Amino acid sequence: MLSSGGGAANGSWQTRLRPTGALARDRLILLALLAVVTAGAWALTAYQATMMDMPMGVVARGAAEVGDGMDSMDGMGTMAATGMAGQVGGWSWASLGAFVLAWAVMMAAMMFPGLAPMLLTVHAIAVHRRGSQGAMLPTAVFVAGYLLVWTAVGALTWATVHALGLMASRGDLATRTSWTPLVLGGTLIVAGLYQFTVIKQVCLDHCRSPFIVVMQRWREGHAGALRMGFGHGLYCLGCCWALFTVLVAAGIMSLAWMLALTAIDVAEKTLPFGRHASRVVGTVFVLLGIAIVVIALMVVAGVVVAMRR
Repeated sequence: MLSSGGGAANGSWQTRLRPTGALARDRLILLALLAVVTAGAWALTAYQATMMDMPMGVVARGAAEVGDGMDSMDGMGTMAATGMAGQVGGWSWASLGAFVLAWAVMMAAMMFPGLAPMLLTVHAIAVHRRGSQGAMLPTAVFVAGYLLVWTAVGALTWATVHALGLMASRGDLATRTSWTPLVLGGTLIVAGLYQFTVIKQVCLDHCRSPFIVVMQRWREGHAGALRMGFGHGLYCLGCCWALFTVLVAAGIMSLAWMLALTAIDVAEKTLPFGRHASRVVGTVFVLLGIAIVVIALMVVAGVVVAMRR
């Protein structure tokens, strides 16, 4: 911990860490590196998405089965899509590894923009305590700890989608295509309601207050940086997990949903109206989910009536 004092101590540290001189230069370098890594992650994610013949998500997969059937996949797309969509007949370490790798790249693309304020604060304090030459490695270790959380989430997501794939394969095509919109609608409703919970707001406040958080939880050394990054990743997970369930339902490599969720994450964590934005997003998700569920039920009811005639 850097200081146990109140506002005066925090104000003193804020004065010391103002981006002037060498610190301003280091901030620009760090932002440039972050921009390059984020752009590269987006490019690789977009490439992976275009290489995959089968959409990866409960709804996207069901829709693809109606039009195209269970098509085969090639190259890089085969490994990642197999992991993401779930193998009906079994699983493999290769598919799990490919999925986790693709997921980690996707998380870097989506989460790094919202991570920037926290990362700049960590780096600024490291520069003050270690100098410019010794600050970059602890900052990188902090990022590694952060990504470690989301990598573990990727493995859990792979297992979840794999299990859902096995469950879906036991029904006929008509049954699968009738309940998949209900899954998306229900997921949107749950994700929207979570936006109003106390846990969401506590985690969001943590992510929106990088300086205070780092002041209260600073740990020295590389192990300390890893611990801080992991802890921040847990808070970020508490803030965003419900949003990512929508991505799993709609399609894990859906670029449209990825861009939308990235914009939501950045708005919530960095903009002055972020707390209000989270509630607006929650309202929109709940209304959209209800609309999808109602429409899906109407379609199912219409099919049943038509079959009875």
